[in-house]
Amino acid sequence: MARATTTETDASVIPIRVLIVDNDEAHAEAVAESLARVGYECTTATSGAAGAAEIEAGTFDVIITDLMMEDVGGLDILAHAKRLLPDAEVILVTGHGSVPSAVTAMQKGAFNYLLKPLDLGQLRAVTEKAAASMQLRRKNAELNRRLDEKFGFEGVIGSSDQMHSVIDRLKRIAPTQASVLIQGDTGTGKELVAQAIHQNSPRKSKAFVALNCAALSENILESELFGHVKGAFTDASTDRVGKFEFAHGGTLFLDEVGDMPMATQIKLLRVLESGEITRVGSNDPIKVNVRILSATNRDLEEAIAAGAFRSDLYHRLKVVTIELPRLVDRSQDIPLLVEHFTKQFAELHGRTIKGMTTAARRKLMAFDWPGNVRQLRNVIESMVVVDYDGVLDVDDLPSEFSDRTDAEASQPTGGLGALVGQPISEVERLFIAETLRAAGGNREEAAGMLGIGQRTLYRKIKEYQL
Repeated sequence: MARATTTETDASVIPIRVLIVDNDEAHAEAVAESLARVGYECTTATSGAAGAAEIEAGTFDVIITDLMMEDVGGLDILAHAKRLLPDAEVILVTGHGSVPSAVTAMQKGAFNYLLKPLDLGQLRAVTEKAAASMQLRRKNAELNRRLDEKFGFEGVIGSSDQMHSVIDRLKRIAPTQASVLIQGDTGTGKELVAQAIHQNSPRKSKAFVALNCAALSENILESELFGHVKGAFTDASTDRVGKFEFAHGGTLFLDEVGDMPMATQIKLLRVLESGEITRVGSNDPIKVNVRILSATNRDLEEAIAAGAFRSDLYHRLKVVTIELPRLVDRSQDIPLLVEHFTKQFAELHGRTIKGMTTAARRKLMAFDWPGNVRQLRNVIESMVVVDYDGVLDVDDLPSEFSDRTDAEASQPTGGLGALVGQPISEVERLFIAETLRAAGGNREEAAGMLGIGQRTLYRKIKEYQL
């Protein structure tokens, strides 16, 4: 007899969740009972519309749907599942007369189809294969994620669509020699991205050299970039190698390149065109082989229009462009970043941190983060340093969060007071809904924030029709 496949988590073994969609209620219940006997967690929907609603509200690993239904048909259920639950496998149940339609469904991504009347042994066998296929795909995705962490992209943390897109672009850019312009607000992690590009490039065994162009005056910046010879200016008591020479064979990262003085821009453009630098105070050119990565939080096209940045240099620097999203635009990554920074700073400062309270997590999720990932990193370090009981809580948050709490408390419709007098079930429903929103719809993260198992959360989502 086939045995239900289960999936391992840190906390427990979670059974495979199966959705059965069939207009025939007795048939749906018979299928559910057969699969439940071997350990599957089954949900039934007795119409196509109800099945679509279940897919929108819950998470399922395998969906078994009748092909021919009165309202929403099996092909519509298949399309709905592929859009909302791309990891799930869909099995079609059909009569002999609609086999061609079932074959069409398989071409559109269905896992298999079964003929009525169902053979229960075949049903269990096909369901087990579908579950195994789903799990193998998830394991491969997890393996790829771990390989990315091991081989250089560990600093670029995120599971949001925005960060998946950034990482995919990095993988394609890194092995090339192309110049890259990294754009994004302050604190979005531009230097981290530059390091990831270097570490995954053929130049990774050579130097990665970073220089902040906004932090230096014109004369000092040119000396830093190109070096100088003894006597080139006051206090130039010895020859000095510049960043270009030091980065020879490797990568030079020019941070805040939009703030580079115009005179230095002209000299940088000449270096990029000729592959040669000349030290300040010297007439002897020196060949250099350097890949240029640059970053800015300014709109360089506006700077060009204002006459503050050279158009020809801009096009030299932006052979490829990477746009980094603000943290508020990828808020579902906050739990991953919090976990990463907590471990990092607990180890750095020799602290034992057992976890973070739900209240503190909600504050972090709701914050505006004008300083982006850098600000979040600093907040977590502060919390780790000031914590005294091993659990990061609201009282460990910096003062800007206290001010926010006071402002929130002054709102008559917000805060705990609005829940007083409400039934417990309504409070729970609102709390779960808000946590799901804070977790960006990620049910696994929401369950962790709530301190409950995923199965319990799935049941509550269905109960409250969230």
